[in-house]
Amino acid sequence: MKTLIAYFSHTGENYFGGAIRKIAKGNTAVVAEFAQKATGGDIFEIQTVKSYPENYKECCDVAQAEGRANARPELKTDIPDIAAYDIVVLGYPCWWGTMPQAVFTFLESADFSGKKILPFCTHEGSGMGRSEGDIKKLCPGASVAKGLAISGSSAAGAESSVRTWLGANGL
Repeated sequence: MKTLIAYFSHTGENYFGGAIRKIAKGNTAVVAEFAQKATGGDIFEIQTVKSYPENYKECCDVAQAEGRANARPELKTDIPDIAAYDIVVLGYPCWWGTMPQAVFTFLESADFSGKKILPFCTHEGSGMGRSEGDIKKLCPGASVAKGLAISGSSAAGAESSVRTWLGANGL
């Protein structure tokens, strides 16, 4: 089975269990790399034309405004040919109870019918939020597995959890 690991991640200031820390690599990127290592699948970073602010509060404000507007930020690069994949491992931080709006753009950019989507998110207390339901609405012809929620502050130590979750989903 051909697998794509598609993810959106934020670098700069992030919230870690009560404190703001600057990170050089986003938590979701770290977990996506674990998924790529475990599956050998192709990896694709969902990036927007307009970058999100590195400042945590400013990023939160932009993300909240995009969510309220139901925005679809323009992606920096074309997405891979989804028809070439059987499984899409989809990663993102949980922003305001769901995926960043850039992930909505990604999911609306292709037909995911017949694909198995394995969602995972990084968060600091909100878990998967309503993202699994949002993915099911955006991709009605896809099979959406139970997602894996990983605390962002523990992402660097989550490799075995990622392997176990992928294994439980046939990877």
